Amino acid sequence: MATSQSRAGRSFNPDRTQFAWLWRAVWLACLLPLLWLIAAGLRDALGANPIEYITRATGDWTLRMLMITLAVTPLRQLTGWHWLVRLRRTLGLYAFFYACLHLTTYVWLDQFFDIDGIVKDIVKRPFITIGFGAFVLLLPLAATSTNGMIRRLGGRLWQRLHRLVYAIGTLGVVHYWWLVKKDITEPVIYALVLAFLLGARVWYARRRQRSVQAMTLQEGIS
Repeated sequence: MATSQSRAGRSFNPDRTQFAWLWRAVWLACLLPLLWLIAAGLRDALGANPIEYITRATGDWTLRMLMITLAVTPLRQLTGWHWLVRLRRTLGLYAFFYACLHLTTYVWLDQFFDIDGIVKDIVKRPFITIGFGAFVLLLPLAATSTNGMIRRLGGRLWQRLHRLVYAIGTLGVVHYWWLVKKDITEPVIYALVLAFLLGARVWYARRRQRSVQAMTLQEGIS
């Protein structure tokens, strides 16, 4: 049963036209939260504290995009849909995009470009320190997201660099956890999702290692 389902999953391989439409759908879906936020602002539906609402919304979508990006590899391994990897760059760049909006909201609408106040906040408030650190780590990932940079760095070095996303996801969850003062339900959910996604990677890596060892042992016996 599992074998037939696995084969069925691997049989879904979109051609160039189908993938182009899939990419457009993903791109639009990732943009919808921003469009919804803009529409809410135009309808004056951002609540009593619009700045806090926008800050929280952009932060939430940064984390969600990070989690979705991290989910690509386990989902590809589970389904055999290797073409999913081609969507990962778009998802990762949208995570960076919402992180930029999140930081811009804080710097512009909350602090009004008060550099001294921002520096003091980063130093004195741990959750801002952690969040700013996560954003800084995102910068090299966004800067090296092009095909040209992959060629310049080489596939192995590029993969090592982009493993920073694991640390970024962790810092993002901690940033949210330390921000919340009472109800930690949502940060806990993000932490559990992140733990599952990272755990899935470890499980698949160990399974692949055992498979390689078994093949090596079999070749040695034969």
